[in-house]
Amino acid sequence: MGKQMTEMLKGVLEGLVLAVLAGRSAHGYEITAWLREQGFSDIAEGTIYALLIRVEQRGLVDVAKVPSEKGPPRKVFSLNAQGRQYLDEFWKNWDFLAERLDQLHQGGN
Repeated sequence: MGKQMTEMLKGVLEGLVLAVLAGRSAHGYEITAWLREQGFSDIAEGTIYALLIRVEQRGLVDVAKVPSEKGPPRKVFSLNAQGRQYLDEFWKNWDFLAERLDQLHQGGN
């Protein structure tokens, strides 16, 4: 992944993670693995874990500690009502930007 793609991804990664959690509860490794399967191969687990801590602190997710077969309990994150509202706003903003970018790309005004 090039530098430009990395910078663009930083701006939308939070929305991507929340979108994953809108579909199902997951822990950091599962989210990272899913994103990698979707083609975001350069995403580091540490980046996702740091992002999860931020969205937890902002009250966008609920966290449950689930026993792990190996080691300490895992934190499983799920999107809560505040997170869903935030994600809805993210998608509205995304649609607005994508539409404008597409117009520019197509040479329109």
